[in-house]
Amino acid sequence: MTAPEHRQHHDQGSPIGEAMVWASRIIAIGIAMFLPAVAGNWLDSRLGTRFLGMAGLVLGFVLGLTRLVQLSRRKKP
Repeated sequence: MTAPEHRQHHDQGSPIGEAMVWASRIIAIGIAMFLPAVAGNWLDSRLGTRFLGMAGLVLGFVLGLTRLVQLSRRKKP
């Protein structure tokens, strides 16, 4: 099944399938918000700095918020 066929099939899918798609999107956004802060804290402990954890937190927030805005602007089929 090619990508356009899969997308068409998904559009006619069950409500549970749609819920799973949204749940995976939300989880991915949460991970994108969380991992930069973890990486920054890890780098802080390795390098002896104190700002990379906070920079990662801000970066993760901006990335997550940007993705949420993109999802909200997406046209519905």
